[in-house]
Amino acid sequence: MDAPENKLFIGNLSWETTEDGLRTAFSQAGTVEEVRIITHRDTGRSKGFGFVVMATAEEAQKAIELMNGKELDGREIVVNVARPQEKREGGGGGGGYRGNGGYNR
Repeated sequence: MDAPENKLFIGNLSWETTEDGLRTAFSQAGTVEEVRIITHRDTGRSKGFGFVVMATAEEAQKAIELMNGKELDGREIVVNVARPQEKREGGGGGGGYRGNGGYNR
């Protein structure tokens, strides 16, 4: 499934950037329907990126033109149309040592 053209990826966010701050900044380009900053599940700290959904593809394009490369909370942000999430292969925790202490003899 393709991502809608009004959903934007926002990268290089400051850890201090809030969803309200992102909404305010992007409202310069039009109606902001949704804002989500992605956080680390264990710490709750921002991973430095998020998504903004604008009301229309035209407003999304205007937001890219206005905001890409601009400073927000001390960081130069990256803004582009969000790509669909790639499917991940496999079903479990990554490799690593799976022994039960010690080594094989």
